[in-house]
Amino acid sequence: MYIIYGLPYCDATRLAMDWFNERKLAFQLHDYKTQGITATELNRWCDQQGWEVIMNKRSTTWRSLDADTQASITNQQTAVATMAANTSLIKRPVIELDGKVLAVGFNEKLYAKVFR
Repeated sequence: MYIIYGLPYCDATRLAMDWFNERKLAFQLHDYKTQGITATELNRWCDQQGWEVIMNKRSTTWRSLDADTQASITNQQTAVATMAANTSLIKRPVIELDGKVLAVGFNEKLYAKVFR
């Protein structure tokens, strides 16, 4: 079963869930605000996609970080620590199947190619 990691009130997460529901694709939502996310999971995602893809530097949360904190995020280790402490920095949604990240963010064209 697909796991959609995100926030239920996030527009991109809701678009992804609607897309899956319209195609009757089974998924489970993992709300990492309430269910949490581990550094191990974040590292796995970053190993597969790169921390620059997983971290959303266009988010309000990123803009709210002070300049020193932003400047200190230069590698996966610092990115994962910051995302674990500020889960709103994680790009949404992250969709995986059997531990493999298949998509990050909502992209209807990519979804049509990847998910069946």
